[in-house]
Amino acid sequence: MAKLILKNVFKRYDDRKKRKGGKLADFAVNDLTITCSDGEFVGILGPSGCGKTTTLRMVAGLEEITAGEIYIDDTLINHLHPKDRGIGLAFEDYALYPPLTVYDNIAFNLRAKKMSEADIKKEVMRIAPLMKVEELLDMKPAALSGGQKQRVNITRALVRRPKLLLLDEPLSHLDGKMRQILRTELKRLHKEVGCTTIIVTHDQLEAMSLADKICIMKDGLLQQFGTPYEVYDDPVNVFVAGFIGEPPMNLNKVKITEEDNVLYFSFPESSVKIAVPPKYTKVLKTGMHVTLGIRPNDLLITQDGSPVKIAVFENLGDEKRIGIRIGEEYLTLITSDETLYKQGDVIRLQVREDKTHIFDIETGDKIRA
Repeated sequence: MAKLILKNVFKRYDDRKKRKGGKLADFAVNDLTITCSDGEFVGILGPSGCGKTTTLRMVAGLEEITAGEIYIDDTLINHLHPKDRGIGLAFEDYALYPPLTVYDNIAFNLRAKKMSEADIKKEVMRIAPLMKVEELLDMKPAALSGGQKQRVNITRALVRRPKLLLLDEPLSHLDGKMRQILRTELKRLHKEVGCTTIIVTHDQLEAMSLADKICIMKDGLLQQFGTPYEVYDDPVNVFVAGFIGEPPMNLNKVKITEEDNVLYFSFPESSVKIAVPPKYTKVLKTGMHVTLGIRPNDLLITQDGSPVKIAVFENLGDEKRIGIRIGEEYLTLITSDETLYKQGDVIRLQVREDKTHIFDIETGDKIRA
């Protein structure tokens, strides 16, 4: 196990021509600073092009760092060769050697280190049961399923006893059911091996279910670094709020109005309004425009709430998703109510006021009470 530290890390490609907001986006990774503690499972999460894979490749030594420092424990690794960094790396592409058996694929790196065959066998037989590939050792990659190939791929990374395990979208080529199975297996494996692990993914469910902490990136910039609970329940800005959660948080532009000395979130082109929780009264004033954030499961169907019409109803079995259009805004709520609604039905809506979030309409940053 090992601690990983990235200090003010930058990566710039000379031929990078991507533009953001009319300005040249010089850096694929821009001033990234995070610390992954010994034995932690950390997810690097973000949309395509956010810099997450570039970050992983810099840690692995496959990309040069433009500026900054990367440490494994107390060792600066900026200029260390990949083989000297004590890492195990598994890509989304399994990259197994077709002519070799599973046993020989796993043993390949150990043979390159000139280990004896007896020691190689000992190491392979140690790790194979952990990844549940012991029955596959005599088979060749062509005979394996996608899930089995990825198990072998990760086994090959772990057999070297790395200080740090790096996983680059390891589940992206698998179907939904196999992804779910391997997510559980990766969590179990991490608990058993205890290896500090970094996983790169664009799938927020994957990151939320696996990681102890999540590093959320956008356009090369760190947006938030925290536990799954922190990034879900206390997002620092509109991007994180909308990226984490399935379905995502409702983010609606509202105006602060006042009636009988009570402040309300009022929806444009609609009479629907939500009372402003007391905790916000010191930071909000009549006439302000803000972005109101509400998780779909924090919208409730009650007997005495505001009446609204259902625009879309989706029956997913264990839960129902209801889409509501309020003026120019659209909201989604989740309910376990057994009622089978239909488009046009009127329901009464209430909000868990303590679960609301407000964001600056210009910057997107969270407004703290």
